[in-house]
Amino acid sequence: MDRISSIAVLGTFDTKGEEHLFLKKCIEQRGVRALTINVGTKKPASCTLDFDLFNSLKAKGLIQDGQDRDQVMRVMLEETKKLVKTLHDRGEISGIVSAGGGSGTYLCTGIMRVLPLGIPKVMLSTVAARDMTHIVGTKDITMMPSVSDILGINSILGGMLDKAAAAVCAMAKSTWIPDKNRPRIALSFFGFITQAAEQIKELLEKKGYEVVTFHANGTGGTAMEELASEGFFKGILDLATHELADKLMNGYCGGIGPHRFETLTGIPLPRLIIPGGLDCAVLEFDRYSIPEQYKDRKIFFYDFRSAIRLNKKETKIIAQQLSEKLNPAGEAIKVLIPLKGWSVADSIDGPLYDPETNDLFIKTFKENLVQTIIVKEENLHINDPSFAKAAADMMDQMIASKR
Repeated sequence: MDRISSIAVLGTFDTKGEEHLFLKKCIEQRGVRALTINVGTKKPASCTLDFDLFNSLKAKGLIQDGQDRDQVMRVMLEETKKLVKTLHDRGEISGIVSAGGGSGTYLCTGIMRVLPLGIPKVMLSTVAARDMTHIVGTKDITMMPSVSDILGINSILGGMLDKAAAAVCAMAKSTWIPDKNRPRIALSFFGFITQAAEQIKELLEKKGYEVVTFHANGTGGTAMEELASEGFFKGILDLATHELADKLMNGYCGGIGPHRFETLTGIPLPRLIIPGGLDCAVLEFDRYSIPEQYKDRKIFFYDFRSAIRLNKKETKIIAQQLSEKLNPAGEAIKVLIPLKGWSVADSIDGPLYDPETNDLFIKTFKENLVQTIIVKEENLHINDPSFAKAAADMMDQMIASKR
């Protein structure tokens, strides 16, 4: 209990003051201090709070009468982010919780995003069941559906608010501490190369590394890049570069940010690139609903998703895109290419096997790659244990050379 400072209760106290004061009470009943922050954009809170941003921003002239609501919200978002970051940096808050509808969820989760990984962030929301891709993104925000609307304390909402308080307090009391003596390596992978990922992870752990895996589903790869930019890793083993294919084809894992695979500013981080999954794009259809434009493709039926083999035109585009992204990093990057296939479906007996198209990728990729980037080829399949050893050894050597 002594480890915990305060839980920040963040919310639009101008319209949902009763609900957030109830949330504060639920936290304090658990023996934890609560610190209140009003981010309402319509008027000051009707109660005394620790921070009423509406009053302070109006006093500074940053919020003015007659100003459009979207402009007020933008000012409120940016100024509250500064406050919350300062409170965290001073050690004054150990977690943050809020409750809101559409606008409140957008505003309060946007503020929560300024806090680092591991600081509990709980959002009780009327829109939690909607697509939260742009709300949660790469951050560890816990979304809880409010079930009922947030308008007064009742037998449903009261219970949900109490559970949100219980959740954030319990999270703030977590005591597990990771082993900080092992250097961390980020490893990207997805289902079609699971065997390779498992083997590489085991080999790197035997070499003394902690391996943090990220599913190359769009958000996972982007989260990996963000953590790498914060100095979280000693190296990146990009086993799954599949996201580029899905980005091109509007596939299942295509929601990557514009900076995926690009050089991290000021951080010459060793990165080993492997074309895992670049043979295909994963789309949402099954064997009974094949889109007309893909009926002439090689297809790997998986579950509710299926993988289509990229054609030669698409393959050349991917090769050019990847080389352009890697070129600025120069010697910090190395590439390892398995010549006998890049996924479980891209094997000699697999439905997507097409060595000619893979060869076209390699040729195009090398033609567009700067000479300072080393490309090594192994006459193995990506899921072969010998390839896993080659990848683990190469990653280890790249990190060792930076020590």
